[in-house]
Amino acid sequence: MAVGSLLVVSSAIRDEGVSYHYLPPSREVIAHEAGVKALANTLSNMNIPHHIGKTWTTDAPFRETPDRIAMRKEEGCLAVEMESAGMMAVAQFRGVSLGQILYGGDDLSCVEWDERSWQSRTAIREKLFWLCADAVLTL
Repeated sequence: MAVGSLLVVSSAIRDEGVSYHYLPPSREVIAHEAGVKALANTLSNMNIPHHIGKTWTTDAPFRETPDRIAMRKEEGCLAVEMESAGMMAVAQFRGVSLGQILYGGDDLSCVEWDERSWQSRTAIREKLFWLCADAVLTL
């Protein structure tokens, strides 16, 4: 994913610890349909390109080996991050709607980490905040 590209999270592979404190064990956690729909519709209505798909949530970044990355890609993961599965699990446990957008930042798919100056791209994050605020109003 290019820096700044958007991914509406539809599900996450659970390779972390938080989600198991809130939901029974399973391979994946599925996003709340209303949250996904609100985000996707908001982005579509504003003609903002985006993907909808699965992510890999892990709290062990140093275990992101080439073999595991290849396996997660084969499973359909479009990104790797550290929070989505846990946040979806807590939301389900609490009975609240939750939608999540990830934006392409650093790149871990190469031999050496490529930070791609993602932290200096504040305009992307600010625009993303306002897009999410608009989506919340549709729930």
